[in-house]
Amino acid sequence: MVIPIFRIFDYHKACEFYVGWLGFHIDWEERSDTGPMYMQVSRGDIVLHLIGDWGESCPGSKAVAEINGLLAYHRLLLQKDYPFGRPGLEKTTWSERVMQAEVTDPFGNSIVFIEACV
Repeated sequence: MVIPIFRIFDYHKACEFYVGWLGFHIDWEERSDTGPMYMQVSRGDIVLHLIGDWGESCPGSKAVAEINGLLAYHRLLLQKDYPFGRPGLEKTTWSERVMQAEVTDPFGNSIVFIEACV
C-alpha cells in the first residue's frame, strides 16, 4: 500500500473538507505542544496522511484513488453542496473505460477519484 502525505495549513479546514465533505474518518492524530499536526484519514481503502510540517510535504500534491461506486459518490458530494467544490465527472483522456472526478482541498492538494466503467 502507498499512502500519500498531503501538506495542510489549518486543522479545522482539513477536517471540514476531508471528514465533513468527502466522508473520510480520522483514524489517528498526533499532536505535540511545539510540533505540527500529523493525522491519518481514510475512506474505505483510501488512506491519506495530512501534515502541517513544511518539511514533510509540499502543497499542490496529487493522488489517484480508485473507488467502487464513483457515480453514487459523485452524486453524494454534489448533494452536500460544499461551497468550495463541485467536481465534474468525465471520461479520462487515457482510457475510454475509466471515469474520473477530481477534487482539490483548501491547500491545493488534489485527489482524482477513478472507477473503471464496464
